[in-house]
Amino acid sequence: MINALLAAATTDPAAVHYLPIATTVLSASFVMALLVRARKRAWAPHLMWWAIGIFFYGFGTAIESTITLGGNSELTNRLWYWAGAILGGYPLGVGSCYLLCSRKWANRLTAVSLVFVIVASVLVFIGPMHVDQLEAHRPTGRGIWVWKWLPWLTPFINLYAVFFLVGGAMWSSYRFLTSDWNLGKAIGTTLIAVGGILPAIGGSMTKAGMVEALYVGEFVGLVLIITGYVACVAKPRVAVEPQVSG
Repeated sequence: MINALLAAATTDPAAVHYLPIATTVLSASFVMALLVRARKRAWAPHLMWWAIGIFFYGFGTAIESTITLGGNSELTNRLWYWAGAILGGYPLGVGSCYLLCSRKWANRLTAVSLVFVIVASVLVFIGPMHVDQLEAHRPTGRGIWVWKWLPWLTPFINLYAVFFLVGGAMWSSYRFLTSDWNLGKAIGTTLIAVGGILPAIGGSMTKAGMVEALYVGEFVGLVLIITGYVACVAKPRVAVEPQVSG
């Protein structure tokens, strides 16, 4: 039954295959909000890297939308793999690194990791591909690389991103609940952590051919990240003492 549904999805896009369109629109709006806040804060590095991360997040879902509406090709599939597997979470992790670490250490970690990301990006675009394995209206992530070792580069990048984005958000949530009591920010950072891990879970399910799980994970994950971000930057309400007449 599952195989039959997957086979039908490759030639007949269902409603879930159009979900990346909504994710792309949401990403574009969030990028603008991050850039506005970055401008007000002297272009803080963590905000700039987060804006870059959400841009590529939306770029990846835009490619998914293109594949759904116009069909798949070698170029679009490479772009999708690059935006998702290589750059899907890395810039967001770098942004969290700049937020949590000193500028000196963040610069060092970024310089080293960025070299690895650039090399992996080049390999994605020059690596030979089994074009005959591409699906008609869904991006394909499994069994397409002639260099079978190529997909093993992505876990190093994704673990780096998860460590700083998800791990950093969880640590911040713990800190807000223990030492810097702030329930709103604790909830916000928790939502960011959950939102950051959902696309990773969806991405792992694409290896089993369930690309639709990625679409859902990307959309729900971005909604949670935005909700958490809003909760974190919201100004606390200031209690106003009532005036006593007389």
